[in-house]
Amino acid sequence: MKYFEKYNTIHLTEQDSFDIEQTLECGQCFRFEKTGEKEYRIVAKGRVLNIKQTEDETVFFPCTASDFENIWYDYFDFGRDYGKIKEAISDDITMQKAIDFGGGIRILNQEPFECLISFIISQNNRIPMIKKVIKNISERWGVEADGEYLFPNVDRLINSDMASLMECKTGFRHKYITDCLNKIKSGEIDLEGLKSKDTETVKKELMTIKGVGTKVADCVLLFSFGRSEVFPTDVWIKRVMEHIYFEDRDEKISDIHSFAKEKWGEYAGFAQQYLFYYARTLKISKN
Repeated sequence: MKYFEKYNTIHLTEQDSFDIEQTLECGQCFRFEKTGEKEYRIVAKGRVLNIKQTEDETVFFPCTASDFENIWYDYFDFGRDYGKIKEAISDDITMQKAIDFGGGIRILNQEPFECLISFIISQNNRIPMIKKVIKNISERWGVEADGEYLFPNVDRLINSDMASLMECKTGFRHKYITDCLNKIKSGEIDLEGLKSKDTETVKKELMTIKGVGTKVADCVLLFSFGRSEVFPTDVWIKRVMEHIYFEDRDEKISDIHSFAKEKWGEYAGFAQQYLFYYARTLKISKN
């Protein structure tokens, strides 16, 4: 990877396996706005970042070399060899096509609390509405920065109440958010402490929160705890897997997880992202 800083802007001149549109539009995060062709404004890690990508470079601004090295390098997973991952999971024609189609996807390393609340909000919800609810919560309890509102930290959001959460258009999910906040406040859930625990333990503890099922827990594990062996499976990806790998048979999610673990092992999460983006974009699925 090569980059240089000029006038509070980072110019990334080698961008192997990195497409900003594919990375942001594959369903793993919600705090972004498309401002032009291959141009985005994101709110993450307590910062507001503008990104513009061309065939020759990706520009990040405002962004110093220190910001890039200490924040965005890890956030965009630039330290990982995606060529090695693609080679390891390209074991059938469908996956090869999926990788060719969405080979610029990188899995973001998001802040666990924001990721957890965001995917609680995502349940039975459309992406535009998910983004709207998260923005509402941020505007109500977050801190303003560069014309945007950062997602509130635990201490700020923990003072919310059900009525206020309802006003943010959370719907029935306000009960789940409240339970999550109560468990964090009581110490029953320690997000920082979970980082040192094994994947199954983290998953079980996350699922003690009301409304957090297997899919939400797996998303949090993959997108904020770096557990790339998990395979988040919602209705859409279930139909995709059944259509591609199970001859359109109805399969239990547990069986799909077992299949993914056996087939892709530690890279199952990457396989899921490639398949999800490929199949959703081209509308490939059962039924």
